[in-house]
Amino acid sequence: MAQGKRGPEPSLRAQWLGRCLRELRIENQITLKDAGEYIQRDGSMLARYEKADYPIRRGDVLALMTLYGVSDERVRRGLIQLAEDIWRKGWWEPYSSDLGRMFVDHPWLESRAITIGAYAPMVVPGLLQSRGYAEALIRYADPVDEDQIQRWVDLRMQRQRVLSGPDAVRFTAVIEEWVLHRPIGGSDIASHQRQHLLGLTTNPNIEIRVMPTSRGAHAGHAGAFELFDMPSLYPEVAYVETLAGTLYVERPDVDRYCAAYDELLRTSLDSSTSVELIRLIEEQQGRDPAD
Repeated sequence: MAQGKRGPEPSLRAQWLGRCLRELRIENQITLKDAGEYIQRDGSMLARYEKADYPIRRGDVLALMTLYGVSDERVRRGLIQLAEDIWRKGWWEPYSSDLGRMFVDHPWLESRAITIGAYAPMVVPGLLQSRGYAEALIRYADPVDEDQIQRWVDLRMQRQRVLSGPDAVRFTAVIEEWVLHRPIGGSDIASHQRQHLLGLTTNPNIEIRVMPTSRGAHAGHAGAFELFDMPSLYPEVAYVETLAGTLYVERPDVDRYCAAYDELLRTSLDSSTSVELIRLIEEQQGRDPAD
């Protein structure tokens, strides 16, 4: 018998809310049937809410919090925020048809995170890329039509808005030294990218650390990743991009990424020394006759 078409993967925020509601229900020893009757829903529908198969409405979340005796204002605000975020359309939603639901969770995490940490062994992290550098990467990795390339570049540039403004996220990146030498897009674009990094380091919420090639083996050899430190109630998340798609890693597995990142911070150059090295590489590359 032919199987039905699988629907889109539920968003991270829907999964988190469903999991929180299920844990609260079990903690209070309330059955799906009884909780469903309380909010005037079938028990099977409540099960779908908890599994994030279907997004739950804010009013139902408020009612369930009453049933479960949730009085902690911090927890209440967090659950309500998740419920609202499930239905709210962020600026990134129009890109979901291009890049898939799993990727669209990425800019949502960036918009909610308190701090973001990144380890970049191959290319400059997306939030720190100049437009020319981003376009060169996207053009090479995704050979599609010109309109689509520019659309994806626009998405990457819009994501960078989380680094500015009164609610700017704290962003720290550990970048391998050889990334600064790689002529992505050619020497001019690579030079502009290094200058762009130097300019970004003047922002108090942005820290760039360089991992010198002289360090040898270290904790980051498994590959690139990002860590999102979220507000209370939300779990800490690691984001890993692969050729097969994106991965979101939560506890307990995220602890391995946290430990690796702490080690990368300890073994990389400090901020001021990193800036000096970036500036030195830019000066040397600018005098390179091959340019």
